[in-house]
Amino acid sequence: MTTILLLTLSNIFMTFAWYGHLKYRHAPLFKVIVISWLIAFAEYCFQVPANRIGSYEFTTAQLKTIQEVITLTVFSIFSVLYLREPLKWNYLVGFAMMIGAVAVIFKKCGWSGVAPVLYCGGRAGRPALHRQHLVFAGCLLRAGFHDGRGRNLGNVQ
Repeated sequence: MTTILLLTLSNIFMTFAWYGHLKYRHAPLFKVIVISWLIAFAEYCFQVPANRIGSYEFTTAQLKTIQEVITLTVFSIFSVLYLREPLKWNYLVGFAMMIGAVAVIFKKCGWSGVAPVLYCGGRAGRPALHRQHLVFAGCLLRAGFHDGRGRNLGNVQ
């Protein structure tokens, strides 16, 4: 929960650093850059600890995914309340698709190999196809071959 809170705070600062100046387009660009960098420094004071603390609980891919979901949420609220821009239906559909990506990234697939696992054996010393299935949650195609006794002869490169 600490990671989520710190990431949310960092995103609030970063959203203001990146987009807050759009409300003041008349301000000199150099001044906007300096102010944005000061705001971004505050953002880093939350972001770096969030990633450090979160790394004990999440993978880096999961941390980045959490970050992106928080970013979309903070940005949506910011754009409606601060910039007074409407949130259109196609934005919401796109965000929903990204939420689907979150489900895929956080899905436990139970397969950590780089190449499909090959269990060898079968009749007359030939590999026999035992099972083949496609798992969408970040796992690739896993084809299993075995010798009838469950012996694994290793990964195929």
